[in-house]
Amino acid sequence: MRLSRYFMPILKENPKEAEIVSHRLMLRAGMIRQQSQGIYSWLPLGKRVLDKVNAIIRDEQNRAGAIELSMPTLQSAELWQESGRYDAYGKEMLRIKDRQDRPMLYGPTNEEMVTDIFRSSVKSYKDLPLNLYHIQLKFRDEIRPRFGTMRSREFMMKDAYSFDLTREAAEHSYNKMFAAYLRTFDRLGLRAIPMRADTGPIGGKLSHEFIILADTGESEVFCHKDFVDFDIPGEHTDFDNVEALQAIFDKWTSLYAATSEMHDEAAFNAVPEGDRLSARGIEVGHIFYFGTKYSEPMGAKVQGPDGKEHFVHMGSYGIGPTRLVPAIIEASHDDNGIIWPASVAPFDIVVINMKAGDQACDDTCELIYAALSKAGKDVLYDDTDDRAGTKFATADLIGVPAQIIAGPRAVANGEVEVKDRKTGARETMTIEAAINRFVA
Repeated sequence: MRLSRYFMPILKENPKEAEIVSHRLMLRAGMIRQQSQGIYSWLPLGKRVLDKVNAIIRDEQNRAGAIELSMPTLQSAELWQESGRYDAYGKEMLRIKDRQDRPMLYGPTNEEMVTDIFRSSVKSYKDLPLNLYHIQLKFRDEIRPRFGTMRSREFMMKDAYSFDLTREAAEHSYNKMFAAYLRTFDRLGLRAIPMRADTGPIGGKLSHEFIILADTGESEVFCHKDFVDFDIPGEHTDFDNVEALQAIFDKWTSLYAATSEMHDEAAFNAVPEGDRLSARGIEVGHIFYFGTKYSEPMGAKVQGPDGKEHFVHMGSYGIGPTRLVPAIIEASHDDNGIIWPASVAPFDIVVINMKAGDQACDDTCELIYAALSKAGKDVLYDDTDDRAGTKFATADLIGVPAQIIAGPRAVANGEVEVKDRKTGARETMTIEAAINRFVA
């Protein structure tokens, strides 16, 4: 992608409305634009990151055996009246009526709708276990939307819903998502700690929030410091192995970890003083097991091996991609801008032409750009006629992991400079060596 033809509206000054680092940097880097209170457009640079986040989420959901579908954003109020949540949910739910005066709502979550899909199609225990997920825009009319897309009114959510015949089977489904979430956040460059949490308006009997530690976190969290060094489940984790997944769950819940709502001061004080960690945290995922809370009032049942009908046991599992993007920035930035993990960076490499219009610099940059693009790399080519300082500032701000800098003096010697965005380390090498570093 040539920067001269790309839409990336960079802001030179810090926006006054941005209270936290991620909001400020997302606006300055031209990733998002606010349309109204708590509602944002995702501009091209931001959407590239969001798409990569979603791809990792989708990959790990599929690996764990979840199956993707797509449900509508507008839902009938009748389903929510069946479950008893329509009146109980509160003002966060946007309630509307269609032209036939039928009550509708803009979905804040999808437990009722997916239960309706299940009950209309699945009748036998032989079709279980089942886990259905989608990635969809949702709306909750937050009383105080803030921090950009960290807490917005319209947001994107990956929500999965599991269906099982028994509580034991449902807990295995819960453990599958538990392990999948650990892997997902690790691939996004985050260390997420699962903490006992309140079930909130979704309800349920078992619940964990996945929290990353950050100074700008919305709530205080308490945990054992050893969580920071726990091993993440590997790529070849067997999600059908009940004992192995239970062992992962047991390990990651063996030490104290709780959000402020579930905090037990006495239990926390029982942790050796040097092992206690009290910090601010950002929630990046939330999983629930709620048994038959929805299946009973909505009649979602299957015939069991005993020939009798049984209400299915359910769980729900949420990750907010539009919340994850700023969370990653909060965890990875410096004074110059964003430092993206390679897995979600909008581009792999930025090629900086220090003197656009100089034949040697142009030819060298074109050669590098073509070679890296042919090798399947996402390359941003800064071919603008901006000053060198502006080019460097832009490259650092948007956080692309690697920079290849071509200036007249170096190019005359058949060389370019390669900069690592995270460490700031610079190395001069031949043009061929620079290409080979990224395609070998």
